[in-house]
Amino acid sequence: MTLTVEERAKVLVEALPYIKRFHGQVVVIKVGGNAIDSARDETLLDVVLLRYVGMQPVLVHGGGPEISAMSERLGLKPTFKKGLRITDEKTMEVVKMVLTGKVSPDLVGAINRLGGQAVGMSGEDGPTIIAEPLDQSLGFVGRVTQVNKEPITALLGRGYIPVIASIGLGYDGHAYNINADTVAAEIAVALDAAKVILLTDVAGVLGVDGEVVAVMSREDARHRIDEGEVTGGMIPKLEACLRALDVVPLAHIVDGRTPHALLLELFTEAGIGTMVTP
Repeated sequence: MTLTVEERAKVLVEALPYIKRFHGQVVVIKVGGNAIDSARDETLLDVVLLRYVGMQPVLVHGGGPEISAMSERLGLKPTFKKGLRITDEKTMEVVKMVLTGKVSPDLVGAINRLGGQAVGMSGEDGPTIIAEPLDQSLGFVGRVTQVNKEPITALLGRGYIPVIASIGLGYDGHAYNINADTVAAEIAVALDAAKVILLTDVAGVLGVDGEVVAVMSREDARHRIDEGEVTGGMIPKLEACLRALDVVPLAHIVDGRTPHALLLELFTEAGIGTMVTP
């Protein structure tokens, strides 16, 4: 469908209240993996646009499919428990290699090519993310205990888009693999963000009828987790939303495969995906 000049102008005017509302505000966006493979440039172009209209986007990324593919190439079988990757020492080496050596540079390069200014960093840098073991049975999988926001705010203050790999530094000096949704939530809390948006590869949180739940209260989200209505990788996403809501006004789980999903979520009344509210 081709819009007329007048229709395009109307779209811009309709977005104005949202642009005013979030001007100067931090928005934490979790990207990566299957969520943006089919619409990566559209998603990153949205991020660049957000920066140019005065918002302060911060990208947090994982790289599950890439880590699994590289692990298998190296003869390591990926295994998961409650949606989290069991990470022994060899797998942790693969995680660092993939996230900081491939995924992060690819995202930074794409953002710069699309007209933005991005800088890649790991949670180990600074260090920005301090972690401790989450569960001995998961190996080097970490829980965030502290976020040092200064390295991130320094980049934002200079006009850069931080692109943060979901790796933390332990008190023992070892790197820890941390779920990227969890990292996004903790960074959103530390930065007092206006929103946290988790891009995934499904339309949103699905109800028992198979339809997307457009709006979900904090209590409803907790009930669905406790009753087993959500499973697998959606559990850490909803848990991350619940953690973010301790400080952040709204959390969103959005289909990152949809072109320009971020603009649809931020600048339209209806939005897309699932919005979790306090």
